[in-house]
Amino acid sequence: MKLKIGICQMNITDSKERNLLKAEEMIRIAAKGKSQIIVLPEMFNCPYETEAFPKYAEEYPGKTAQLLSSLSQELGVYIFGGSIPELDNGEVYNTSFIFNKNGDLIGKHRKIHLFDIDIEEGIKFKESDTLGRGNSITVVDTEYGSIGVAICYDMRFPELMRLMVLKGAKVIIVPAAFNMTTGPAHWDLTLRARAIDNQVYYVAASPARNLEASYHAYGHSALVNPWGEIISQADETEMVLYGEVDLDYLENIRNQLPLLAHRRTDLYEVIEK
Repeated sequence: MKLKIGICQMNITDSKERNLLKAEEMIRIAAKGKSQIIVLPEMFNCPYETEAFPKYAEEYPGKTAQLLSSLSQELGVYIFGGSIPELDNGEVYNTSFIFNKNGDLIGKHRKIHLFDIDIEEGIKFKESDTLGRGNSITVVDTEYGSIGVAICYDMRFPELMRLMVLKGAKVIIVPAAFNMTTGPAHWDLTLRARAIDNQVYYVAASPARNLEASYHAYGHSALVNPWGEIISQADETEMVLYGEVDLDYLENIRNQLPLLAHRRTDLYEVIEK
């Protein structure tokens, strides 16, 4: 089975209205391009700034989720809604909403690992100042098989990726906004490593790079196959990126190099101290 994925690497501004109009425009372009699954980037309806998250936060079903639900139904596509700030019981989360072809919400992922870093001569950012942590591993069932969802910093934790695969995921979709320090150093390497180790198709959706914003995303959205090859990749500019997932190829890779079957679970143990 083959399926086409469209990644909307969109330019994000400080206007929610403009961001939603741009998201709709790019979703329509991706659907016209025969995409069966359409993916948006992390925090696509607001600036990537900790102080902005509470200001732009929406309770579900808010304006953004309603738009995605309506578009998925109208266009007959799955929409993996990047992420937005979600307000729930006074807490704000970095949340991805996923809709099927009928516009039904089939899952949501709240970012589990928050991006709290201070890199010398690099970037300083602390999501936990305004965001709460998610506590669930997210794998959604689709007519194309099971798909895992994580958000940005989540993908630096291989344990999470493996748990999604053990739950049946053959594709992992990650909306992510790596920056100009971590992106050039680790983006391609991390995408390829996660795809190889788990023998999955790995889809990473970044915002385009907006030099007028305070946070400069790396861009370079990509689709990586189970052999670790980058089969489709954007540059830093706004575009709809297309890539093909071949699930028969995935099964061939897993049969030829049965990494998952060769795991020594009789020896593996994690001890937290």
